[in-house]
Amino acid sequence: MAKKDQQKEMSVEEKLRALYDLQLIDSRLDEIRNTRGELPLEVEDLSDDVAQMETRIHKIDDEIKELDGEIKLKKEAIKNSEALMKKYTKQQDNVRNNREFDSLAKEVEYQELEIQLSEKRIKEFNAKIDHKKQIQEEINTKLDSMKSHLDHKKSELDAIIKETEKEEAFLIKKSEEFSGILDERLFKAYTRIRSNMKNGLAVVPVHRDASVGSFFTIPPQRQMDIAQRKKIISDEHSGRILVDGELAQEEKEKIEALLKG
Repeated sequence: MAKKDQQKEMSVEEKLRALYDLQLIDSRLDEIRNTRGELPLEVEDLSDDVAQMETRIHKIDDEIKELDGEIKLKKEAIKNSEALMKKYTKQQDNVRNNREFDSLAKEVEYQELEIQLSEKRIKEFNAKIDHKKQIQEEINTKLDSMKSHLDHKKSELDAIIKETEKEEAFLIKKSEEFSGILDERLFKAYTRIRSNMKNGLAVVPVHRDASVGSFFTIPPQRQMDIAQRKKIISDEHSGRILVDGELAQEEKEKIEALLKG
Protein backbone atom coordinates (compact mmCIF):
# COMPACT_ATOMS: atom_id res chain seq x y z
CA MET A 1 0.00 0.00 0.00
CA ALA A 2 1.29 3.46 -0.84
CA LYS A 3 2.59 5.68 1.96
CA LYS A 4 0.02 8.36 1.11
CA ASP A 5 -2.85 5.87 1.53
CA GLN A 6 -1.39 4.69 4.86
CA GLN A 7 -1.27 8.27 6.13
CA LYS A 8 -4.87 8.94 5.08
CA GLU A 9 -6.07 5.87 6.97
CA MET A 10 -4.18 6.68 10.17
CA SER A 11 -6.37 7.68 13.08
CA VAL A 12 -5.34 10.44 15.46
CA GLU A 13 -4.45 7.83 18.07
CA GLU A 14 -2.21 6.02 15.59
CA LYS A 15 -0.51 9.29 14.75
CA LEU A 16 0.03 10.01 18.45
CA ARG A 17 1.50 6.54 18.98
CA ALA A 18 3.78 6.93 15.95
CA LEU A 19 4.88 10.36 17.17
CA TYR A 20 5.69 9.10 20.64
CA ASP A 21 7.48 6.04 19.22
CA LEU A 22 9.56 8.37 17.07
CA GLN A 23 10.30 10.53 20.11
CA LEU A 24 11.45 7.53 22.17
CA ILE A 25 13.73 6.35 19.37
CA ASP A 26 15.17 9.82 18.70
CA SER A 27 15.72 10.35 22.44
CA ARG A 28 17.69 7.11 22.62
CA LEU A 29 19.75 8.28 19.63
CA ASP A 30 20.39 11.54 21.50
CA GLU A 31 21.60 9.57 24.54
CA ILE A 32 24.01 7.54 22.41
CA ARG A 33 25.40 10.65 20.73
CA ASN A 34 25.66 12.49 24.03
CA THR A 35 27.91 9.73 25.41
CA ARG A 36 30.48 10.94 22.89
CA GLY A 37 30.31 14.37 24.51
CA GLU A 38 32.79 16.81 23.04
CA LEU A 39 34.99 14.03 21.63
CA PRO A 40 33.97 14.42 17.95
CA LEU A 41 34.66 18.18 18.13
CA GLU A 42 37.94 17.59 19.99
CA VAL A 43 39.07 15.10 17.33
CA GLU A 44 38.08 17.52 14.56
CA ASP A 45 39.89 20.46 16.20
CA LEU A 46 43.01 18.39 16.88
CA SER A 47 43.01 17.08 13.30
CA ASP A 48 42.84 20.68 12.03
CA ASP A 49 45.69 21.73 14.35
CA VAL A 50 47.85 18.80 13.19
CA ALA A 51 47.15 19.67 9.53
CA GLN A 52 48.09 23.33 10.16
CA MET A 53 51.34 22.33 11.88
CA GLU A 54 52.25 19.94 9.06
CA THR A 55 51.56 22.71 6.53
CA ARG A 56 53.81 25.04 8.54
CA ILE A 57 56.61 22.44 8.59
CA HIS A 58 56.34 21.97 4.80
CA LYS A 59 56.45 25.75 4.37
CA ILE A 60 59.64 25.95 6.45
CA ASP A 61 61.10 23.10 4.35
CA ASP A 62 60.40 25.14 1.23
CA GLU A 63 61.97 28.24 2.82
CA ILE A 64 65.10 26.24 3.76
CA LYS A 65 65.35 24.86 0.21
CA GLU A 66 65.04 28.40 -1.11
CA LEU A 67 67.85 29.58 1.19
CA ASP A 68 70.01 26.59 0.17
CA GLY A 69 69.44 27.65 -3.42
CA GLU A 70 70.57 31.19 -2.59
CA ILE A 71 73.72 29.82 -0.90
CA LYS A 72 74.46 27.71 -3.97
CA LEU A 73 74.15 30.80 -6.19
CA LYS A 74 76.47 32.80 -3.91
CA LYS A 75 79.05 29.98 -3.94
CA GLU A 76 78.89 29.97 -7.73
CA ALA A 77 79.34 33.75 -7.69
CA ILE A 78 82.44 33.34 -5.47
CA LYS A 79 83.89 30.80 -7.90
CA ASN A 80 83.24 33.18 -10.81
CA SER A 81 84.84 36.07 -8.92
CA GLU A 82 87.90 33.93 -8.06
CA ALA A 83 88.23 32.93 -11.71
CA LEU A 84 88.02 36.58 -12.79
CA MET A 85 90.63 37.58 -10.17
CA LYS A 86 93.05 35.00 -11.55
CA LYS A 87 92.33 36.22 -15.05
CA TYR A 88 92.89 39.92 -14.18
CA THR A 89 96.00 39.16 -12.08
CA LYS A 90 97.49 37.24 -15.01
CA GLN A 91 96.64 40.09 -17.39
CA GLN A 92 98.54 42.50 -15.14
CA ASP A 93 101.77 40.73 -16.17
CA ASN A 94 101.22 41.77 -19.77
CA VAL A 95 100.08 45.39 -19.39
CA ARG A 96 101.79 48.17 -21.38
CA ASN A 97 101.23 51.02 -18.92
CA ASN A 98 100.25 51.91 -15.37
CA ARG A 99 96.76 52.92 -16.42
CA GLU A 100 95.96 49.38 -17.63
CA PHE A 101 97.58 47.93 -14.49
CA ASP A 102 95.47 50.16 -12.20
CA SER A 103 92.31 49.35 -14.15
CA LEU A 104 92.93 45.62 -13.72
CA ALA A 105 93.81 46.16 -10.03
CA LYS A 106 90.42 47.83 -9.56
CA GLU A 107 88.70 44.87 -11.21
CA VAL A 108 90.54 42.49 -8.85
CA GLU A 109 89.56 44.65 -5.88
CA TYR A 110 85.92 44.73 -7.05
CA GLN A 111 85.84 40.93 -7.29
CA GLU A 112 87.35 40.68 -3.79
CA LEU A 113 84.51 42.87 -2.50
CA GLU A 114 82.00 40.72 -4.38
CA ILE A 115 83.46 37.62 -2.69
CA GLN A 116 83.27 39.26 0.74
CA LEU A 117 79.66 40.29 0.11
CA SER A 118 78.75 36.78 -1.07
CA GLU A 119 80.43 35.24 1.99
CA LYS A 120 78.51 37.65 4.23
CA ARG A 121 75.25 36.69 2.53
CA ILE A 122 76.09 32.96 2.90
CA LYS A 123 76.62 33.52 6.63
CA GLU A 124 73.29 35.29 6.90
CA PHE A 125 71.51 32.56 4.94
CA ASN A 126 73.06 29.84 7.11
CA ALA A 127 71.99 31.71 10.27
CA LYS A 128 68.43 31.90 8.88
CA ILE A 129 68.50 28.18 8.06
CA ASP A 130 69.69 27.34 11.60
CA HIS A 131 66.91 29.49 13.05
CA LYS A 132 64.26 27.91 10.82
CA LYS A 133 65.50 24.41 11.67
CA GLN A 134 65.27 25.26 15.36
CA ILE A 135 61.66 26.45 14.90
CA GLN A 136 60.94 23.33 12.85
CA GLU A 137 62.34 21.12 15.58
CA GLU A 138 60.14 22.83 18.19
CA ILE A 139 57.08 22.41 15.96
CA ASN A 140 57.93 18.75 15.34
CA THR A 141 58.12 18.15 19.11
CA LYS A 142 54.71 19.78 19.56
CA LEU A 143 53.37 17.91 16.53
CA ASP A 144 54.48 14.52 17.90
CA SER A 145 52.76 15.29 21.19
CA MET A 146 49.62 16.51 19.40
CA LYS A 147 49.52 13.44 17.12
CA SER A 148 49.83 11.18 20.15
CA HIS A 149 46.97 13.06 21.85
CA LEU A 150 44.89 12.87 18.65
CA ASP A 151 45.47 9.11 18.35
CA HIS A 152 44.35 8.68 21.96
CA LYS A 153 41.18 10.74 21.37
CA LYS A 154 40.45 8.90 18.12
CA SER A 155 40.81 5.54 19.87
CA GLU A 156 38.52 6.75 22.64
CA LEU A 157 35.91 7.93 20.12
CA ASP A 158 36.22 4.78 17.99
CA ALA A 159 35.67 2.61 21.08
CA ILE A 160 32.47 4.50 21.96
CA ILE A 161 31.22 4.39 18.36
CA LYS A 162 32.02 0.67 18.05
CA GLU A 163 30.19 -0.04 21.28
CA THR A 164 26.99 1.62 20.05
CA GLU A 165 27.22 1.50 16.25
CA LYS A 166 24.96 -1.53 15.85
CA GLU A 167 22.24 -0.05 18.07
CA GLU A 168 22.64 3.38 16.46
CA ALA A 169 22.25 1.96 12.94
CA PHE A 170 19.13 0.07 14.06
CA LEU A 171 17.66 3.19 15.71
CA ILE A 172 18.35 5.36 12.66
CA LYS A 173 16.52 2.82 10.50
CA LYS A 174 13.57 2.74 12.91
CA SER A 175 13.51 6.55 13.17
CA GLU A 176 13.23 6.72 9.38
CA GLU A 177 10.46 4.10 9.42
CA PHE A 178 8.35 5.91 12.03
CA SER A 179 8.91 9.36 10.49
CA GLY A 180 7.98 7.87 7.11
CA ILE A 181 4.47 6.89 8.22
CA LEU A 182 3.67 10.39 9.47
CA ASP A 183 2.28 12.99 7.09
CA GLU A 184 4.76 15.68 6.07
CA ARG A 185 3.05 18.50 7.98
CA LEU A 186 3.06 16.57 11.26
CA PHE A 187 6.65 15.41 10.84
CA LYS A 188 7.78 18.98 10.11
CA ALA A 189 6.00 20.19 13.23
CA TYR A 190 7.67 17.46 15.29
CA THR A 191 11.11 18.33 13.87
CA ARG A 192 10.59 22.06 14.47
CA ILE A 193 9.46 21.60 18.09
CA ARG A 194 12.27 19.13 18.76
CA SER A 195 14.92 21.51 17.40
CA ASN A 196 13.63 24.26 19.73
CA MET A 197 13.96 22.10 22.85
CA LYS A 198 17.32 21.75 24.61
CA ASN A 199 16.49 18.18 25.59
CA GLY A 200 15.03 17.38 22.15
CA LEU A 201 11.62 16.46 23.57
CA ALA A 202 8.82 17.36 21.16
CA VAL A 203 6.27 14.79 22.39
CA VAL A 204 5.74 14.33 26.13
CA PRO A 205 3.22 12.53 28.36
CA VAL A 206 1.03 14.14 31.00
CA HIS A 207 2.21 13.19 34.49
CA ARG A 208 0.72 14.44 37.77
CA ASP A 209 -1.53 16.98 36.04
CA ALA A 210 1.34 18.56 34.08
CA SER A 211 3.39 17.74 31.01
CA VAL A 212 6.71 16.06 31.82
CA GLY A 213 9.34 18.70 32.53
CA SER A 214 6.78 21.44 33.15
CA PHE A 215 5.38 22.92 36.35
CA PHE A 216 2.25 24.32 34.71
CA THR A 217 -0.92 22.41 35.63
CA ILE A 218 -3.07 21.21 32.74
CA PRO A 219 -6.81 21.79 33.35
CA PRO A 220 -8.87 18.58 33.96
CA GLN A 221 -11.00 19.09 30.80
CA ARG A 222 -7.86 19.38 28.66
CA GLN A 223 -6.45 16.24 30.29
CA MET A 224 -9.67 14.43 29.35
CA ASP A 225 -9.32 15.62 25.74
CA ILE A 226 -5.75 14.34 25.66
CA ALA A 227 -6.81 10.96 27.11
CA GLN A 228 -9.54 10.59 24.46
CA ARG A 229 -6.89 10.74 21.68
CA LYS A 230 -9.30 12.35 19.24
CA LYS A 231 -7.08 15.29 18.31
CA ILE A 232 -3.46 16.34 18.53
CA ILE A 233 -3.07 18.75 21.46
CA SER A 234 -0.06 20.93 22.21
CA ASP A 235 1.08 22.32 25.53
CA GLU A 236 0.15 26.01 25.48
CA HIS A 237 3.33 26.96 27.41
CA SER A 238 6.01 24.98 25.57
CA GLY A 239 4.32 24.05 22.29
CA ARG A 240 5.18 20.36 22.80
CA ILE A 241 2.72 17.69 21.64
CA LEU A 242 0.98 15.98 24.56
CA VAL A 243 0.02 12.32 25.00
CA ASP A 244 -1.67 10.65 27.95
CA GLY A 245 0.35 8.64 30.45
CA GLU A 246 -1.25 5.30 29.58
CA LEU A 247 -0.42 5.60 25.87
CA ALA A 248 3.11 6.70 26.76
CA GLN A 249 3.64 3.67 29.00
CA GLU A 250 2.31 1.26 26.37
CA GLU A 251 4.58 2.70 23.66
CA LYS A 252 7.57 2.80 25.99
CA GLU A 253 7.17 -0.92 26.71
CA LYS A 254 6.72 -1.63 23.01
CA ILE A 255 9.89 0.27 22.01
CA GLU A 256 11.91 -1.29 24.86
CA ALA A 257 10.87 -4.74 23.63
CA LEU A 258 11.77 -3.74 20.08
CA LEU A 259 15.24 -2.57 21.13
CA LYS A 260 15.89 -5.74 23.13
CA GLY A 261 15.12 -7.63 19.93
